[in-house]
Amino acid sequence: MILDLHERDTEVLEQILSILKNHPEIEKIEVDEEPMVSLPGLEIFPSRRKVFRDRQEIQLTAKEYRILLLLAANKGRVLTYAQIYEQVWGDFTTGNENNTIGFHICNLREKLYRANPDASFYIRSVREVGYCLEAFTERLE
Repeated sequence: MILDLHERDTEVLEQILSILKNHPEIEKIEVDEEPMVSLPGLEIFPSRRKVFRDRQEIQLTAKEYRILLLLAANKGRVLTYAQIYEQVWGDFTTGNENNTIGFHICNLREKLYRANPDASFYIRSVREVGYCLEAFTERLE
C-alpha cells in the first residue's frame, strides 16, 4: 500500500499510524520525495538526469539535458552563449561556440516539441546574445 497524504490529511495519518503501531508485523517504508524541476507538462529529475512528459521519458543527449536544466533553472532570464557554454561544457569560450550551442538547442526544441506540442513554454533565441526559456502568457489559438 502506498499513501500520498497532504497536510489536510493529518487526522487520517494519525489513525493509520495508530494501526501500524498495534501491528508490528506490518512493515512501514517511507520514501523520500525526489527533488524535481518542473515546467508546464515536463518533469526534470536532476538526480537521475531524466526528463518526463506524462511519465514517458524524453530521450535527450547529455548536452541537451544540461542545457534544458540550465535554462529551466534560469527561467525568464536570458543566458549568453558564453554563460551556456561555460556551464554546459565546463570550458571557457573561444568565440566559436554559437553554432555548437545552436545545434544542440535546435535538437532540444525538436525533441521537446515532439513530446509536448502544446507546451506552454518555449526556448527563445535572443539574436547575437543567447537563449531564454519563457512561458507563454496566454495560449495562441
